[in-house]
Amino acid sequence: MKLKIGPGALVAAGFIGPGTVTACTLAGANFGYALIWALVFATFATIILQEMAARLGIVSGKGLAAAMTAPENGPIIRWSVIVLGVSALAVGNSAYEAGNLAGGALGLEALVGSFGISHKLIVLVLSAVSGGFLLFGHYRHIEKLLISLVLLMSVAFAGSVLITRPDMSAWFGGLWPTVPDSGLLTAIALIGTTIVPYNLFLHASTVRDKWPDRSATALRAARTDTAISIGLGGIVSILVLSTAAASLFGSGIAVSSAADMASSIEPAYGPFAKYLVGVGLFGAGLSSSITAPLATSYALSEFGGFPRNGRVFRGIALTVLIVGTAVALLGVRPISIILFAQIANGLILPIIAVFLLIAMNRRGLLGDHVNSWLTNLLGMAVVVITFGLGLRLILRALNVWS
Repeated sequence: MKLKIGPGALVAAGFIGPGTVTACTLAGANFGYALIWALVFATFATIILQEMAARLGIVSGKGLAAAMTAPENGPIIRWSVIVLGVSALAVGNSAYEAGNLAGGALGLEALVGSFGISHKLIVLVLSAVSGGFLLFGHYRHIEKLLISLVLLMSVAFAGSVLITRPDMSAWFGGLWPTVPDSGLLTAIALIGTTIVPYNLFLHASTVRDKWPDRSATALRAARTDTAISIGLGGIVSILVLSTAAASLFGSGIAVSSAADMASSIEPAYGPFAKYLVGVGLFGAGLSSSITAPLATSYALSEFGGFPRNGRVFRGIALTVLIVGTAVALLGVRPISIILFAQIANGLILPIIAVFLLIAMNRRGLLGDHVNSWLTNLLGMAVVVITFGLGLRLILRALNVWS
């Protein structure tokens, strides 16, 4: 069977955005290798949930939004899902888009900063490039671009790790699940930036473009694509955290973004290290600035019953891009935008995951391809763990749990 990498790479490109790079940078700089376990958990959890979304799209021929709003759910649940989905995706992804563009611009500034090009101009250029692909690009063109960007990020951050040479004994120690003091927000951000709810909608829709035949061969190919692509994305996240931990933890250097890390490591490791981090951050911003509007279009078009790739579909994508561009140009600190979106992601994830699990157990929808008991157990474990982390965060905010 010929390996077809595609929709899984879109998912990886979606979650390896500036949010991931920023959250991983802060995790490594502030807590060393202590939170590597959160990324390992998040990567496996993402593979589990995204495989369900892909199987749903291939077998049922429906996206996640259509399955969640099916008539058998009843009008109350149906409209609750629509309100939740529209608000979370439209508002949340517009915030993400601002962070994507701002983060991508920071990466490019690390590369061309000496030329004196303004931050706002770089944001506008990135927005124009993303808009061009969303307006005129076909699925296969977007897919090839995003696969290339994922590979570019992989090479860039692998190079940065080779230069900074992490402490491997401390690295393996970080695989044991512990939450250091003041590290809960960061742990939730790491999980929220990897298991991205909008990627569930994106994956269930795009697999139908890649494998329209709904065959057993298509299912196997989709599973392989999901495991390889998302596994690679998780490795990229771990590489970023490892670079920050090796170069910044305990140094006393304050950073608020990966662009700061790029500048901070130059004196110790040379300009090549800075350029590697800058290239990785730029790739993360550009890839996610395309996938966030695309995912919103797929989901909201299904909620409203609009055809894919029609005028409404492209209009939704451009609206998210325009709003995100406007927010990025207002001068709001990118770190604030990005971390707010990641934490919100971690809190809303259990709700979307529960709806996905319900859909994946409907024989009327999936026939013999419903979840096995093991898949249900793993899916429920993801829901319980993410819900528990989110609940603990809320209780700590209310001073109920220290």
